Amino acid sequence: MLGIETSCDETAAAIVVRDAQGAGRIVSNVVRSQLDEHAAFGGVVPELAARAHVAWLDHIIAQAVSEAGIELRDVDAIAATAGPGLIGGVLVGLTTAKALAAALGKPLVAVNHLEGHALTARLTNAVPFPYLMLLVSGGHSQFVLVRGVGQYERWGTTIDDALGEAFDKVAKLLDLGHPGGPQVEIAARSGDPSRFKFPRPLLREERLDFSFSGLKTAVRLAAESIAPLTDQDVYDIAAGFQLAVTDIVATRTRQALVRFKAEFAGEPIRMVVAGGVAANRAIGAALRAVTEEAGAELVIPPPALCTDNGAMVAWAGAERLALGDTDRLDFVARPRWPLDSEDMGLHHGA
Repeated sequence: MLGIETSCDETAAAIVVRDAQGAGRIVSNVVRSQLDEHAAFGGVVPELAARAHVAWLDHIIAQAVSEAGIELRDVDAIAATAGPGLIGGVLVGLTTAKALAAALGKPLVAVNHLEGHALTARLTNAVPFPYLMLLVSGGHSQFVLVRGVGQYERWGTTIDDALGEAFDKVAKLLDLGHPGGPQVEIAARSGDPSRFKFPRPLLREERLDFSFSGLKTAVRLAAESIAPLTDQDVYDIAAGFQLAVTDIVATRTRQALVRFKAEFAGEPIRMVVAGGVAANRAIGAALRAVTEEAGAELVIPPPALCTDNGAMVAWAGAERLALGDTDRLDFVARPRWPLDSEDMGLHHGA
């Protein structure tokens, strides 16, 4: 399976093999980051991202095929992210996949980007269904019950900013650079997390939703109250912010695991974490503690497969193809496409 990913600021392609028993293997996985193109703007500029995808995608696909030691005609099908994401970028990847599918006479699988994240743990760790997924990335923060391919139930989501977006905005406020997540984490290591008492929004409520907008505002007010900031001020604010989000994620995960245990009594409890924020060490340590306390198995794919990549798209496509699920060449790209929408079942493009 050839997988193509262009939903945001990574141009990626990969070749993945899925055998008859459902085991997966990554044969090649090429990712070109656009960090340099967007660094001066403090965030992703959609038009620049789309132009970079146009300039690089053909080369990335050729490299992935070459590294796999095959010819393009040897693939069984072509999968591409069809949404959600920045619509310009999604159109570049999906249109390229359609052209290749038509020219080669191969099936097309239009992949939901979130499904790629949701199924990655089955590629890396052969995790059986059902399991609970926590997706924490620049655009999404949600708990999803994964019952099977195309069978998803959203248990909680953010009502405002995604966690990765909050990290980026705090990093920009503190002039730490882009991408924000790694920069805030580095700064927090030198800070005193107890100096600033930041809020933990929604934690008194039983629902599994997140809210990070109020926390972000509290960070801004703290920074403004002591401006100009010294280096130590920046470190302490970063540490306080990271502690707050770690507490929020840990508390919500504990609640989600309780619900999973109640609904699947007697079933092994499996927790999968996906998305770029999963690479944060403090959050990862808190999640390991919470899952161990609940007697759950925690699965976090390698960092390179937590961020956007072509292998996750290829694998999601392979899982769907194995169930006979393909799409027509008139499948429409979608800037928004909830993972629990009605058309996430089989033959969603028919």
